Amino acid sequence: MNRPPKVILRRCGDYDVQALYAIMRQGMDELGFAPRGNTLIKPNVVFAHPRYSHYAYTDPRFVEAGALALRDAGAHKLEIGESGGMGIPGRMLFKTAGYYAMGRRAGVPVLDFNEQPWVRIPLSKGTVHRDFLAAKCLAHADTRVWMPKLKYHITTTITQTLKLNIGILTHKERMIGHTEKLHEKIVDLLEGGYPDLILSDAITIGHGFESCARPHHLGLVLMSNHALSSDVVAAHILGFDPHEVKHLAIAHERGYGSLELEDIEITGDITMKELQDRTRGIVSDFSDLQRVDSPMRFYEGLAAGGGVVCDGGCATAVKGALGVIDAHSPGVLKKARPGAVVTGIYRGDVVHPGEPVFLIGDCTRVEGKLEASKVVRRKGCPAITRDILFLMPGLFGLPNPALDLGDGARFAREFATRAVVRTLTRLTPGK
Repeated sequence: MNRPPKVILRRCGDYDVQALYAIMRQGMDELGFAPRGNTLIKPNVVFAHPRYSHYAYTDPRFVEAGALALRDAGAHKLEIGESGGMGIPGRMLFKTAGYYAMGRRAGVPVLDFNEQPWVRIPLSKGTVHRDFLAAKCLAHADTRVWMPKLKYHITTTITQTLKLNIGILTHKERMIGHTEKLHEKIVDLLEGGYPDLILSDAITIGHGFESCARPHHLGLVLMSNHALSSDVVAAHILGFDPHEVKHLAIAHERGYGSLELEDIEITGDITMKELQDRTRGIVSDFSDLQRVDSPMRFYEGLAAGGGVVCDGGCATAVKGALGVIDAHSPGVLKKARPGAVVTGIYRGDVVHPGEPVFLIGDCTRVEGKLEASKVVRRKGCPAITRDILFLMPGLFGLPNPALDLGDGARFAREFATRAVVRTLTRLTPGK
């Protein structure tokens, strides 16, 4: 008889490395897990900023404890790898988030998937991705240990184990199907990025825009041997029905497991009820554009040819841009210049005399009356947050995080470094 998947819930009040090490070793033993061969750790380092993004990424002390526990459990070769968000060079994010310092302490290399040799991996179940470019360290890993940061998400409701796999994609392919097909895309990648062990940082979780997340102390280490089960439990902890979380429902339909708690063995020293009580009442900002407190107005249209709202495309990029601006200058969205932002095919009127209208995305158009002092378009399918940040602030009288002088110098330096590294890497292709 097959044993049910297991999820372990352990109390942990802070990021003490020795305490985390003990919890993780105990969890590995309970799960019957032992690493073999080359072991890859995949954390979440989607974004980091020295001033306004400290809770978007898996805490480096959490990863350090995991690396030490894995080494002592017999891991042959350890590597930490990730591909960050917004097209930003990973070395910039790793440095800001403290990963290089952590890697030196733990004696583990920290790798940007975008700077590694690549190999193409086929996906037999994929609907958006039939294959993908994988970093050699991912493709050749014998053991995969995923270390997500538990957060609310502006589009996918939660970000945990399955959503973490967006970060196995290189920047070259990250935005493929990042449209209304995002939820299918996430499940496609589970085939190429299925973890052997999940160690989830839920000590301080994030809410609001996930790349500039606001902190909330939960005091939990979540461990599991089953990807979907870990996310089902996480969804319940955050107050969601996993049947209503689109990518979890799709994963279930594709045979990756059950969405029912009774089909999961849950152990540990803290109850689901206590954890749910700790998250009750959290309102995660920017998940709904219509609730953004601003003179700006948002018109969300349909995807081209789909007949559904393109929730994972340009609208997500708009939410992200607003989240970055708000994190950079809290409260400033209330002071924005009035105007309109349109995404998708909007079947109605957009009437803003004397005000700017920003059309975002290749397919975006207004099928009713359009009236504005100025109409500006940003192309892309989807348009991405980074590019929107170069145009939106000027249109609506907002500060522009992308133009901070210190950030500009760092960006220029790291983009130049990445270009050199990628040129050299192409001379040593993956096998």
